[in-house]
Amino acid sequence: MDITYDQTLDVSGAKCPMPLVKSRKAIGELGVGQVLKVIATDRGSVADFQGWAKTARNVELLGQQTSNGDGKELYIHYLRRSA
Repeated sequence: MDITYDQTLDVSGAKCPMPLVKSRKAIGELGVGQVLKVIATDRGSVADFQGWAKTARNVELLGQQTSNGDGKELYIHYLRRSA
């Protein structure tokens, strides 16, 4: 997935709900139209970010992917601030 992003937030090792909590704070600090890349190790973050994007007025989920890093599963989310 080749998405241009403005900032990276690494929440590896954080358990639900912390990836979402920290991402909400980070997205609020971005300008409208900017993209946040979130790197998480919590499998539940996939559904959490999908749900947040459906209900939030200020965020759009551009894509998600799974990859391996240092022997662990990484869940990568791309979010754009829309308002």
